[in-house]
Amino acid sequence: MKQTMILAAGLGTRLKPLTDTMPKALVPVGGTPLLDINIRKLQSYGYDRFIVNIHHFAQQIVDYVAQQDYAPLVHFSDETDALLETGGGLKKAQDLFRSDEPILIHNVDILDNVDYDWFARQHQTDEDAVLLVSRRQTKRYLLFDNAMHLMGWKNIETGEIKSPYEYVRRTGLSQHGEALNMFAFSGIHSFSPRLFPLMDRFPDRFSIIDFYLSVCHRSRIVGLVKDDLRLMDVGKLDTLDQAENFIKSL
Repeated sequence: MKQTMILAAGLGTRLKPLTDTMPKALVPVGGTPLLDINIRKLQSYGYDRFIVNIHHFAQQIVDYVAQQDYAPLVHFSDETDALLETGGGLKKAQDLFRSDEPILIHNVDILDNVDYDWFARQHQTDEDAVLLVSRRQTKRYLLFDNAMHLMGWKNIETGEIKSPYEYVRRTGLSQHGEALNMFAFSGIHSFSPRLFPLMDRFPDRFSIIDFYLSVCHRSRIVGLVKDDLRLMDVGKLDTLDQAENFIKSL
């Protein structure tokens, strides 16, 4: 038994004009909606509980899922009143999850080559969250010590550093003056429900990364490197054209 939250509430503004009439989750790749691609892939890895947050053209998603054979496995978290971002959306949906197993968090517009049996096995019982990362180039990196515990976040263009550790904010280095390991976050992560109480002091709307950065000094938030990670963000029209070939290549 495995559970997942598919983040599908976004406005999909980068996919206009398609998203003027449909939600991002139902934008087709090779004739199949993104939501369907991701649910069926995760079903093949044994996922049997799907929480989908909805906002933009929410009813279209509800109606689409109702027609699918996996409809009984899907539960909706309604954000039609307001978008809550990645952390707020997870917090709002917490009562929909089973409390005794990790939650895979996945964006509806991400296609990837991850073996989710492998990924689920990497989440050890003493770890509160496992963040899938890689060495790809980006402007914003997560910072980890040599044991791959999350220590902070850095924008390499502006030099801004976020961290609960004063010495990391001041120097960008470890407590002993060593360079921290910088990895790019994939947006794919495994979250333990035991972290939910730490969200109580957070507002309705917040980023999950900001949450992780605020609790990583008292929780086990770890990075998991996948060197051969292939990831496609189908959030823009130009990548939509490439997405069908990407899926075939997997």
